[in-house]
Amino acid sequence: MQFALIEAGRCDVDLTPSPVEPSWIIDGNPEARSHVLSTSACGTAKTMIWSCTEGKFNWYYDLDETIVIIEGSIVLESKGVPPKRFRAGDVIVFHRGAHAKWHVEGYVKKVAFLRLNNPVPLGFAIRAVNKLRSLVARSAPVMAAACVIIAE
Repeated sequence: MQFALIEAGRCDVDLTPSPVEPSWIIDGNPEARSHVLSTSACGTAKTMIWSCTEGKFNWYYDLDETIVIIEGSIVLESKGVPPKRFRAGDVIVFHRGAHAKWHVEGYVKKVAFLRLNNPVPLGFAIRAVNKLRSLVARSAPVMAAACVIIAE
């Protein structure tokens, strides 16, 4: 499957229902909606827009997730960390295995960057292959130019 080298998206796209797991809801009737903006070729990373109406709920992270709040506010609680309010412009990183209590105050909208962690040895191998690809891609135009000069 061919992927575009540059993709663009908007934060004001139509979002589809993406319900919070009912057993995670603590208070209220939070209604979550989302839209996937992009997915990596290997399927281990994606970027999405997510919004939610007022309510309190638990969230359990099975992926690394970095968010940027673009509208509204939330109060987050986590074991050993006092409650803290976050607003538009704040960036938060949740590592795989994290658990947080979300209190959406009215409404929140975020851009989320989700990434599946690879085992360390696999991560090294992936970086090595990517580095080799990068070196080959950079040297290809130089090699082609050298061949033209030699041929003349």
